[in-house]
Amino acid sequence: MHEYDDAVLACFLKKQSQLFPEDVAATPEEAEAFLEDCMAVVAGSVREVWNYFDESGIDLEGADEEEILNADEVFDIGDGRYLIVEG
Repeated sequence: MHEYDDAVLACFLKKQSQLFPEDVAATPEEAEAFLEDCMAVVAGSVREVWNYFDESGIDLEGADEEEILNADEVFDIGDGRYLIVEG
């Protein structure tokens, strides 16, 4: 089970519309339950985000760091970490 701290939950609640057409969570508790259900990952760096996509079998050839970080599944928490949510 992943630990989603307040910063992660707040980020997801604020930015969830970048991935979903309508909100999937309205409270931190709902956000945490949703993130656990879809096994969202907190990456500690851009390199970890890149490695996650690489290990998931996503073709990164020709992609650059900016493209990866702008993917709808990637949420910038704002403290150097990134939340990856598979829709």
